[in-house]
Amino acid sequence: MTDSPQSQCFTAIILAGDRGSADPLIAHTGAPCKALVRIGGEAMLYRVIRTLQDAKTVAASWICGPQRAIVEGDLTLMDWIANETIHWSAPQETPSTSAHHLMTLVGGDTRFLLTTADHPFLQAEMVDQFCRDSLALGADVTVGLVPYERVREEFPTMNKTVLRFKDGEYCGCNLFAFLSVEGRQVADFWRTIENERKRPLRLISMLGWWSVIRYRLGLLTLDAALARLSTIVGLRLKAVILPYGRAAVDVDSVSDYELVAEKFAEKS
Repeated sequence: MTDSPQSQCFTAIILAGDRGSADPLIAHTGAPCKALVRIGGEAMLYRVIRTLQDAKTVAASWICGPQRAIVEGDLTLMDWIANETIHWSAPQETPSTSAHHLMTLVGGDTRFLLTTADHPFLQAEMVDQFCRDSLALGADVTVGLVPYERVREEFPTMNKTVLRFKDGEYCGCNLFAFLSVEGRQVADFWRTIENERKRPLRLISMLGWWSVIRYRLGLLTLDAALARLSTIVGLRLKAVILPYGRAAVDVDSVSDYELVAEKFAEKS
């Protein structure tokens, strides 16, 4: 079946900046930057780019990072950029400022899908389900979540940040959709919380101390938290729950790298 033009309505942004040569992952692998760390015989960034090319809901892709010198030293990236398979923008100071900069640069009434380069198990079907479910929710911004039990089943030893609500426990999966022009304001709000993303209680505290108490007592539902956050930012924020445990895996440390490399070795 041929997809309608409306189905390919997202511009994807891949955040591909890194923490510099001091990153233990770069020192461990010898890669020029985190995005180009090779797992399963292929750089993580290449794998994400190919996945987005295969996704039916994605019309165009941008990478924000790596630094220009690294890009110019990579023949594959230079070829893709020359052929307009992807577009490149220099990384900004933080992930949130990078996202906001690129969304402003592209502009228009574009719908944006935001993900990261260190997403080794991302698949086109995950992307398409996330994008289509996001469109159906009528939100300004959506965030992808995976039930923690799905992650634990497949990666019992992986250390993950878990959001524990009354109606379930969830892990983030580095998938965000910005569905309206107004929704891009959330990228600005993101700047105030990105340093707290690994500390759920600090995040919940932004909803007010009554929410903290309810969260600690296991009384706060995911919908209630999103409704409160929507009120704070003045936008409609919703969650898309995905059934793929692997969608919650990113490579943020040497231990993550070794665990993911082991999974790829099992498949080969």
